[in-house]
Amino acid sequence: MKPVRAQLAHRRHAAVLVTVLTLALGLLTASPPPGAYAADNGRWSVFPAERSGHGKHRAYFRVKADPGRTVHDKVTVSNLAKEPVTFLLYAADAYNTPRDGGFAVREPGAKQRSVGAWTRLERSEVTVPARGRATVPFTVDLPRTAPPGDHPGAVIALDKRVARAKGTGVGIRQAVGARIYLQVKGERTPGLRVQDVRFDYDVPLLPGLGKDATVTYTLVNSGNVLLEPRVDLKAEGLFGRTSFDSAGNTLPAELMPGQRVRITQKWAAPPPLDWGSVELTASDKGGELVESASTAYRTVNRGVLVALALVVVLLIVGVAVRRRRARTAKGS
Repeated sequence: MKPVRAQLAHRRHAAVLVTVLTLALGLLTASPPPGAYAADNGRWSVFPAERSGHGKHRAYFRVKADPGRTVHDKVTVSNLAKEPVTFLLYAADAYNTPRDGGFAVREPGAKQRSVGAWTRLERSEVTVPARGRATVPFTVDLPRTAPPGDHPGAVIALDKRVARAKGTGVGIRQAVGARIYLQVKGERTPGLRVQDVRFDYDVPLLPGLGKDATVTYTLVNSGNVLLEPRVDLKAEGLFGRTSFDSAGNTLPAELMPGQRVRITQKWAAPPPLDWGSVELTASDKGGELVESASTAYRTVNRGVLVALALVVVLLIVGVAVRRRRARTAKGS
């Protein structure tokens, strides 16, 4: 199943992925700047419809309800182009992309388990006139068995047209979506784990000639609450000296329940003759969850270490031989 990659969209900007859907999603900020409340790609935008009691603009859909309840809302699609455009409308579950933790959503034909399965739009297709808008009502019908916790997703407007990538002949379909943050009431059980911490470095034969090193680790959201994780990395080498200190990494910005993300942190120009351990501490934004893990590191070639050891041994042996000869000379 191919992912629909999510980008944080600002006005007139959106990512394009060849052969898969491209998606721009609503901003995370709770108080968006004027004109930046909608996700758009320069040709159309998607955003929550204006609703009394919620201010003029909402950055995204924020829904909180009990299992078995039905929530009503509306989504607006704005056509910024000079010609009418027909869009397919659908809702989808969100997930983290495994490699960088980006916000992504399932394709229309993929298996949906929460927001994508519970959301029903009044229209599945809409034609929006040039420079015009269309507002479509939808409902979120939570089953009585809906598990408590956070269920992120999005309402998406997909262009029915298939564009061609320049010079490739490959078809591209683009989409823009407004995020849904659904919270099902009930027991909230946050959980965070750190797994498989690794240090990778192509150790050079001669110290100081190596390239950058990397520290790779996996963050796992083992609970039912969306997290905003923070990761601190610290490497301590010979004699307790701090060789590397990287505090406050916030990738991914949001770690969704049940998701795991493999993250690689660059360590530029590690010390040429050093070994020790890398300590990793991960926590959520509130600091209530704290998990630690570590791994050993080495930046000096084993051959160099063996050669140094041999030199030390030879020096010790040489000193011992000289002292023995000196004692023998005195005795004679």
